[in-house]
Amino acid sequence: MSSTPVIEVESLNLSYGDFHAVKDLSFQVRAGEFYALLGTNGAGKTSTLETIEGHRTATSGTVRVFGQSPADRRAVRPRMGIMLQESGFTPDLTVRESVRLIGKLTHREDRIDRVLGVVGLTDKASTKVSQLSGGEKRRLDFATAVYGAPELIFLDEPTTGLDIQSRDDLWKAVGRLREEGSTIVLTTHYLEEAQQHADRIGLMHKGTFHKEGTVAELTQTLPSVISFTVAGHAPAVPLPATRGGDGKYVAETFQLEKDLYTLLGWAEQYAVELRILEAGPTRLDDVFRAIGNA
Repeated sequence: MSSTPVIEVESLNLSYGDFHAVKDLSFQVRAGEFYALLGTNGAGKTSTLETIEGHRTATSGTVRVFGQSPADRRAVRPRMGIMLQESGFTPDLTVRESVRLIGKLTHREDRIDRVLGVVGLTDKASTKVSQLSGGEKRRLDFATAVYGAPELIFLDEPTTGLDIQSRDDLWKAVGRLREEGSTIVLTTHYLEEAQQHADRIGLMHKGTFHKEGTVAELTQTLPSVISFTVAGHAPAVPLPATRGGDGKYVAETFQLEKDLYTLLGWAEQYAVELRILEAGPTRLDDVFRAIGNA
């Protein structure tokens, strides 16, 4: 992966009247990286992405894409693919005609049949957009991003409305684009997808970054959780744990493996039956929930 930034944002500010939507935001996305920009509702991520994509003008600060201002659409736009939440294709056009239109609008070169194969719509090429299912329309939205295999691809809620198999197929296609060198920027409410695929994550809250880093770096800021119940009477548990009204013990720890080993050894020593034992590292959604308490 190259260390050269494809996206450079420095001290970005965006205001709408008296409302300060984005506040002194700075970050970079490197070439070949999969970067997820996540945030609570109203965090400013949509305004940030619209500025990077060239659809909005910054109040102040600097944004560069491929070293150019995104306002220079002739230089930047052909190298960029964008999958919106809904692209709004004309319902009377066929899928093939819609994909052909994408090429004319983006000024990128590609083979229509290749694109149809990538997004899984080969057998729907002659079908009108109005006759597509919701998931099939979402695949057509994906075609707007992958036509011409652009260097930089924005995916806005890409798997909304897709069944499990279609989601898997989309992520496989994204994986192939990455292998070919594309840089991916994702926004999604499916946090498990960001956790599984992103190299780094920027987590926005109230117009700026609450946290930024790899999944491991973000999740290590919160403790892991061990929860269990015990059958019958038992000696004092060997971990600092709270016990709820339902009898469940909950222990938070930053040394999960060590404390779990201690708990299992205690249970064996005193012949204690552990029931409903659950233990695992902090997940990205735990970090996301913690934002509201920050």
